[in-house]
Amino acid sequence: MKWTDDRSGNVDDRRGSGGGGGAIVGGGLGTIIIAAIVFFLGGDPSAILSSGGNSAPQTEQRELSQNEKQVGEFIKMITAENEETWTKIFAENGMTYQPAKVVLFTTQTQSGCGTAQSAMGPFYCPADQTVYMDMTFFNELQSKFGAKVTEFTIAYVMAHEMGHHVQNLLGTLDKTDQLRRSGRYSEEEMNRVSVATELQADFYAGVWARYSNEREHFLEPGDLESAVEAAEAVGDDNIQKRSQGYVNQESFTHGSSAQRKEWFMKGYNSGDIKQGDTFNQLLK
Repeated sequence: MKWTDDRSGNVDDRRGSGGGGGAIVGGGLGTIIIAAIVFFLGGDPSAILSSGGNSAPQTEQRELSQNEKQVGEFIKMITAENEETWTKIFAENGMTYQPAKVVLFTTQTQSGCGTAQSAMGPFYCPADQTVYMDMTFFNELQSKFGAKVTEFTIAYVMAHEMGHHVQNLLGTLDKTDQLRRSGRYSEEEMNRVSVATELQADFYAGVWARYSNEREHFLEPGDLESAVEAAEAVGDDNIQKRSQGYVNQESFTHGSSAQRKEWFMKGYNSGDIKQGDTFNQLLK
């Protein structure tokens, strides 16, 4: 992936400055399963994150390494490219885009949805309209989920989380949260709503890649393949096979590997935000 000269001022790099406390409410689940639940989370992560608890003392104060600084610059670049693309798309549809914030952290930090921990993977918090990223998660994505991590893998993950921000601005997350809180729907039905939410964020990531590449020409051979590989790696069927040895489609919350690839590529190939109605497609 080629780098551009754009940088966003909406990135808060908290690495090297320690972190706040609080506890994860994980129901005894291991790191891999927790990451599977929260990775690419749609809706309100407060169901998993704990906003209570006593704050742990700040223990880490250190200078970032050159590699960490480089990663920070990359995230600022990707954030800027998301801002420029979505500002344009919203304007084309008669709307005004409000940029999300991005927080880089190590181990744990406080979010508007509670305490964020590295075991959770990247997620979007609608309460403070912020994407939270501990970059060490990508080591697990490669070693435990079987995805080859490239710069564009990270860009895809960021674009997916920004897709949740787009859903938040458009009112989609509010509607899905109302469905969840109504109590009128079974767990299986709400799982299907969750799948539709996640696949739409994949679609928006594809739209972003198409628009941004047409403007910046930053894609290089193998970049799209790396994004697709990451999408397939975190498909529910792949995660369930690796964690429990069998697949239960009724418990899917993010979509199968094939579905995640399909909707990302549909977004990229169409470049049309209006073709991303996963809810009518999946909830018939």
